[in-house]
Amino acid sequence: MLVVIAAVVIYSSAFCQIKKQTTMKLNAGIVTPKLAETKSFYTSVLGFSVTFENDFYLLLKAPGDGGEISFLQPHHPSQQQLFHKAFNGTGVYLTIEVDDVDKVYKEIKAKKISLKIELRDEPWGDRHFAIIDPNGVGIDIVKYSPQQ
Repeated sequence: MLVVIAAVVIYSSAFCQIKKQTTMKLNAGIVTPKLAETKSFYTSVLGFSVTFENDFYLLLKAPGDGGEISFLQPHHPSQQQLFHKAFNGTGVYLTIEVDDVDKVYKEIKAKKISLKIELRDEPWGDRHFAIIDPNGVGIDIVKYSPQQ
């Protein structure tokens, strides 16, 4: 019996260590020459704040605990070759979940931002609309709801 208890304690301790080691924080990054336009768009349209900025890198934080996104100047000498080529403007989207999608929709329309998808309800329960950032990144702004 003592051996079984010891094995459970050792297993539990090992599991806790593994769980701690697998904690991750995602920070998506986009390589773009449009740092100034991007900063203006995310701060004035979406209410993001600047976490860090220098002449070749911009880190923005979503309102609340909504995560971060970074933008990097292409071909910067401080960066490895992997991070040199600029994003080509297609094939990437972000989803921003909000508490009141109707309110955010009205705010963005009042700012005269072009809508790529008008506010709509989906059969699976989501209510959303979409805009596009200066880099060509689609931004889906959504209120998730359980399917009725």
